[in-house]
Amino acid sequence: MTRSSLIRRLKLKKQQQMKQSSKTSSKQIEITKNLDENIKNLKEVLGDPGDLIVRELIIGGIESRAAIIYISGLTDENLINNNILKAIQLNLKEFEGEILEKIHKEVIAVTDVTKAEAMDEISFAILNGNTALYVDGSETVLLLGTIGGESRPIEAPASETLIRGPRDGFVESIETNMALVRRDIKDPNLRFKAHAVGKRSKQKLVVCYLEGITNPEIVKEVNRRLETIDIDYLSDSSYVEQWIEDSFLSPFPQLLNTERPDKVSSDLMQGKVAILVDGTPFALLAPITIGDSLHSMEDYTQRWLTASLLRLLRYLSAFFALFLPALYIALVSYHPGMLPSTLAYSIAATREGVPFPGAVEAILMAITFEILHEAGIRLPKAIGQTIGIVGGLVIGEAAVSAGIVSPIMVIVTALTAIASFSVPSYSVAITFRTLRFAFMVAAALLGLYGIILVYIMVNIHIVNLKSIGVPYSTPFSPTFTKDWKDLILRSPITSLTERTTYLKPKDHRSKDIKPE
Repeated sequence: MTRSSLIRRLKLKKQQQMKQSSKTSSKQIEITKNLDENIKNLKEVLGDPGDLIVRELIIGGIESRAAIIYISGLTDENLINNNILKAIQLNLKEFEGEILEKIHKEVIAVTDVTKAEAMDEISFAILNGNTALYVDGSETVLLLGTIGGESRPIEAPASETLIRGPRDGFVESIETNMALVRRDIKDPNLRFKAHAVGKRSKQKLVVCYLEGITNPEIVKEVNRRLETIDIDYLSDSSYVEQWIEDSFLSPFPQLLNTERPDKVSSDLMQGKVAILVDGTPFALLAPITIGDSLHSMEDYTQRWLTASLLRLLRYLSAFFALFLPALYIALVSYHPGMLPSTLAYSIAATREGVPFPGAVEAILMAITFEILHEAGIRLPKAIGQTIGIVGGLVIGEAAVSAGIVSPIMVIVTALTAIASFSVPSYSVAITFRTLRFAFMVAAALLGLYGIILVYIMVNIHIVNLKSIGVPYSTPFSPTFTKDWKDLILRSPITSLTERTTYLKPKDHRSKDIKPE
């Protein structure tokens, strides 16, 4: 048994023990037939919060007491007023029978109605935006689906803009996000496996996949890893990503995050698994490979020749983002003889008077750019968009005028920055920016030999890395030649008639799986 599997088993055992303890403690508070006692117990469980609304009613011909309880801000109060309160008061004036059953089956105009007899189930439902209906003399409580409150409208994803394609993006509501996926995939085999993650927050999380297409072993492994999450609160899907990834030491993201429903739908059709987390617009996709990092949905909204050229340009940009500063350091400091004579003389002339060696010069400019980039993110949007451009121009010009750096170094830094922005995934772009410093340090120490040495080490790491058990270097190693049709170049849509082989889907055949 490996160390990682042992840790996961221990975490799973600990979580199961905590869940069992939670269930035992919740059973100590039972639902009684006394309305006042039930309300008191519920307030004790919830801590008697200021936003808890308790509306008591006298209903029926026998003047039975009842109460509806919900949390303000989490519910649709118009639905409560019109479809619950008004319906009860108008339809039960003269009724003298079993009130709870009458309300359940005939009175309230709410689609989602369930019965509950456990305090933990009731409190959890209320905290999720549902309404509890208590009736005096009954040990059963009706849970009414009234989830609402303020939420952000559906907008175009800010981090994944397309020239051509759908304009809708995920929001913070998991129900809305599930509906967006269902709107794209109207297949009865679309499955949503729900989890409650967070010992205290109890956030809803769903695993989305297509039964009959997705490899059951992948689904089983994802669900198993999610059950090992032992944390109080999840503020973002990145917490889930870091909990279930194969190697926490790797700089490469082992799950892909996206705000685009069409991206999720497309990958589900390929046989992947999506993870949606309540409270965040970023979905997770797994498993992924190194090739997925540089693919964009825009590759499938263009004709195959244009898309292939754009993809090649993206690979070239990734090369520049990783290696350009390191190559500058190596060629200027160790191998000037590899440069054409005219270019070598030109670079030497621009560096005349610069007090720092090429390595220090390059690292200083790279750090300056990273500071400007970080400042642009943290500042307000209107200012942040200009700080990177204006700051780069001003600092670069001032540094050249002061003789601190050479003009060619400013050009190299600018090209590197622009190239890094062409990487579709922000997580992958951060990885490239991190590895860039490793290549620069290696070039400063050993020249081209250092770059080659680090490149070999990175490749060895990628070959050994896995994403939910799938080799990260697929389809290069292990080799799946059928998947090369949509790897570096994008073949015509008419030739993409089979799903991704390395995912081992149950249904290999596919037609029109991605939009043209």
